Amino acid sequence: MTGQGPARRRRASRLHPVRVAVLTLFCLMLSGTAGAAAYFFPVVVAGVGQTGQTVVVPPSRSPGVRATPAPSAAPGAPFTVLLLGSDDDGKNQSPLTQSMILIRVEPATKHVTMLSIPRDLWVPLSTGGSAKIDAAYAYGGPAAAIATVERNFHVHIDEYAWVGLKGLIKLIDRLGGVDLLITNPVLDDAYPDDIDTKFLYGYKRVAVLPGFQHLDGSHALQYVRSRHNDINGDFGRSARQQQVLLAIKAKASTLNVADLPDIVDTLKGNFKTSMGLDRIRNLLGVATSFDLASVKQIVLYVPAFTSYGQISGQSVILPHWTQILAATKANFP
Repeated sequence: MTGQGPARRRRASRLHPVRVAVLTLFCLMLSGTAGAAAYFFPVVVAGVGQTGQTVVVPPSRSPGVRATPAPSAAPGAPFTVLLLGSDDDGKNQSPLTQSMILIRVEPATKHVTMLSIPRDLWVPLSTGGSAKIDAAYAYGGPAAAIATVERNFHVHIDEYAWVGLKGLIKLIDRLGGVDLLITNPVLDDAYPDDIDTKFLYGYKRVAVLPGFQHLDGSHALQYVRSRHNDINGDFGRSARQQQVLLAIKAKASTLNVADLPDIVDTLKGNFKTSMGLDRIRNLLGVATSFDLASVKQIVLYVPAFTSYGQISGQSVILPHWTQILAATKANFP
């Protein structure tokens, strides 16, 4: 194993988290559009007490994987955020991640790249051993998730943000729902019925039909969370998640300063991030002149980047690292 150094500490903001949250949203609204920041709108909307958290990325315990090679991005330089979404229903003390999206923002060119990582991707974990990548967060929180992605994908991650399922529902409802053209419909007979219910292990049938749809928070969550009967499997879900982030971006541009207190309150308890005031300032230059044409979306489809397999009786997605690393090197230098 090469290039290991001491664990890297991401500094917490010295400002009160409520002030950072309100200032973040206020600046975004003054810019006239939420812009690229709203691609991962929950990333920059900080709940009370949950902004500027310190994260320590541990040295790798997995043989043969690359250690974190680079320092944090300088002000105004491109930076990368790992967006994590997971259960927050209390079913698991250490929940698996439902979604993991790597996002790179280039302030100078106003360019944004999003790469969805399949939750069933079989990888060495930073905490030791190998497993599906969705277990990284469960075994070691955001630090382990960051380290696992960095060392397998050979990328540097500057920040992270975690959003719970209930937080996504509340945010979309607060935005008045999202508008989508559904080309990848959902029909799931075994969708988890675990939101706002005492029994957390039930299932129900859900359907999101093709065509133009206006979805509230609960139905948008069903669209991005469903795992069954998608013709493209988990890759279809990755594409759906990116589509909803785009829709959130579109609706976020309608907000104004008067909406800020409600947004902060909406995400209370459903959001965590390492981003502080300096990183927020970097986002503002992108937000003022953002264009959808400047967005690149990457999904690690079979057979170009991955293949289906079985390990220890589990259905997994096997990475084709030569192709994946070529793509990440080109898009996340």
